[in-house]
Parts: sequence; structure tokens; C-alpha cells
Amino acid sequence: MRVLVTGGTGLIGTAVVAELLGNGHTVLALTRSDASARAAEASGAEPLKGGLADLDVLRAGVARTDGVIHLAFRNDFSSPEALASAIAEETAALTVLGEALAGSDRPLVTVSGTPWVPGRASTEADPLPTDGPVGGRGRTVNEILGLSARGVRSTAVRLPRTVHHQGTGGFAGVLTETARRTGVSGCPGDGTQRWPAVHALDAAVLFRLALERGPAGSAWHAVADEGDRVRDIAAVIGRRLGLPVESVPQDAYGPLGPIFATDQPSSSARTREALGWEPEHPGLLQDLENIQP
Repeated sequence: MRVLVTGGTGLIGTAVVAELLGNGHTVLALTRSDASARAAEASGAEPLKGGLADLDVLRAGVARTDGVIHLAFRNDFSSPEALASAIAEETAALTVLGEALAGSDRPLVTVSGTPWVPGRASTEADPLPTDGPVGGRGRTVNEILGLSARGVRSTAVRLPRTVHHQGTGGFAGVLTETARRTGVSGCPGDGTQRWPAVHALDAAVLFRLALERGPAGSAWHAVADEGDRVRDIAAVIGRRLGLPVESVPQDAYGPLGPIFATDQPSSSARTREALGWEPEHPGLLQDLENIQP
């Protein structure tokens, strides 16, 4: 299958492209810069110059491929307005991708976060939140899954709060970079809240399986660690960086603060059973041992 991949040179995208190429697919990778284009070529993908805002480029990419994996997102969490702008850009891009695929029965694999449910681990059957700081992404994903009624084999891979590789990535990566900047390994609140996690190489396998076999309208959980306590994550970061571990207010993390403070374990039992997906790489706490002082 020839696959259009957006965000193919990021931490997750690099793993997804390698997984696709290693399993007989070819890749057309959307690239925003010359450096990204060179990285895509070096990985074995063909670069397609453009970004999520280049809607005509997206349409042209769909016309040249057999399916799409969407990963790109402008990760600007500096303010609620910046986050809303990034979500609006992604929504416009996904709308174009979906319209271009309508009636073709070709796959469109998009991405969201795992939902959170008070008092228990969320499952694939739980709906995405459609309010709060990232509620717009939930609404857009729901619309994309609804394209199953219009001849699009649309599926969604729900990623946990931390997708990691070699000690970097996701919410844990934000904690690490904030610790480097402030001199304190901060723990939002009392740290008893739990965050799910997955290694990027394991997540990449699930994206491929969803592309190849995911039924239209289905959602899957790329969760390896059901829920690591944030105090344990902060403790490893503090030890690796030689910094004190302290509780900090959630507003220290801007618009993501309310999400950081939420207990949000998640299960992937149905995904494992239905698609035969089994994570094989190190869990988050072990992978954080790769953080360099």
C-alpha cells in the first residue's frame, strides 16, 4: 500500500514510517521544511513539500496514495488561543483529507488522546471528551469516524499521555524539559494521578495494524502502561537530572495544567484481543532512565 503520512518526521512519525517501510508499504511523507524533506528521504520515504495548512497539497497527496495516516499537529501550548489555532488548523486538514477519500473505501487513520473516566481505566468503548482544552480534537475525530458512512475506512488510534523513546516524548518529556529550565522536577499536585504511556515503536505497530485491518469507524488504544503515578515519573526525572522533586501548582503548565492534574489510566485490552497487538519495548519508567543529566 502507498501511504500518505502527515507528521512523518516527528518522534512518532519516524517510527510509523519505519514500521510501514519494514512491512512492504511505501510512504509519501508530508514535509514542512527542507530539513524534514531530507530526513524523509533518508528514511526511505518520498517527501511531499507542504504543511497542514496547504490544503491543495493534501488533496494532491491523497490522489497519489492508497490510504492516509495523520499524525501532524502544531504543538503550540503556549496559550489557550495558540492551542485553539492549532486545533482549528488540524480540523481543516482532516476535513479535506476525509472529503478527498469519500466513496473510495480507502483507510484514513487519525489520532487522538485516550479519554479519562472517573474511578476507572478508560476503554476503547468510552467516548472522547468534546469539551475542555482539547475538546475540539475530540469533536473532529468523531466527525472523521463518522465518514465510515460515506465510504471511508476511517479509524482512530488513541495515544496515551506519553509516547516515549529513549527517555523523551509526551507529557513526561514536558516534565523533563520544565525541570531542566526551572531546576526542579515538578510534580503537578500530589502526584497520585496516573498517566498511561506507550513506547513509540510499539505505537507504530498499532498504526500499521489499524491501517491494514481496522474496520471503518473503529477506535484503538495504544496503551502499554495502564497508568504510572506522576510522582514516580517526577522522581525518576529528578534522580536522572540531579534535581529536587517538588509539588507544583497545575497552572505552572499553562493550558495543559488541568489535563496534567487529572487521573487518567487507560486500558488496551480490546485492542490487544482484536488486533493481536502486544507491546514489546520498555515501559515509561524504565525508558526514562535514558535521560541524560
